[in-house]
Amino acid sequence: MREGLIIGDLEDPSVVYGVHGTTGLSQWKCLARRAGLFGSWEAVEYAWLPPGGLSGEHVHTRTEELYFILSGRGEMLLDGEPHAVGAGSLILTGLGTRHGLRNVGSEGLGWLVIELLSPATAAVLSGARPTVQRGQGERTMTNAQVIHLRETLKADPRGVFTGPLREIQLLELEPGQQASLSATGMEHTLFTLGGSGEVTSHEARVPLKFGVSVTLPLGTGLTLTAGAEGLKYFLASLEVPGGGER
Repeated sequence: MREGLIIGDLEDPSVVYGVHGTTGLSQWKCLARRAGLFGSWEAVEYAWLPPGGLSGEHVHTRTEELYFILSGRGEMLLDGEPHAVGAGSLILTGLGTRHGLRNVGSEGLGWLVIELLSPATAAVLSGARPTVQRGQGERTMTNAQVIHLRETLKADPRGVFTGPLREIQLLELEPGQQASLSATGMEHTLFTLGGSGEVTSHEARVPLKFGVSVTLPLGTGLTLTAGAEGLKYFLASLEVPGGGER
């Protein structure tokens, strides 16, 4: 295993006015981006809207996008249809889905964003020919989906996404409990939702609290140790075709 974890947090987010063509302010911070990763990630980001705030409707033609609501209450528009969302809601938006998000609560609305390259876009950027996923033609695809991840704890995005994102999970460790994570054939990004703990990888030791993210490039690994309050975290795993240890 090699070193090279990507660590992010929510300190000092950027203030953005008029996001996606609307008025008013929002907050945004990039937690990880495509650089330094081997899989077809575009970015892992944090976004926030004040009460009444709006992230305007827009369409992605080259990327697929996941929203995981961290706090507050919102209304998600998916191709013009409103969906009530709140903490624990997972929203998958496939290619060509028109989507926008409004804060309809009395507190800030915060969410995690994972944006992923479509297979065709990833192929163009890598200079390879686009390939069709095995079995993709046998699956019923839908353009978008809202999942109550706090209830299901796991989600398979392949009914919506065409790319190699394989699993989304909510995980919890008891106080003092440990878990290992290896980026062999897969890359992972995790986001701390609650409690406390520590990540260790080679000589690195990273304290965990709400808002700390850790992204694992191919060939890296880590051990999670929960603190006295236990540890809750979000985990998304992306397959890297031909990706053994590097």
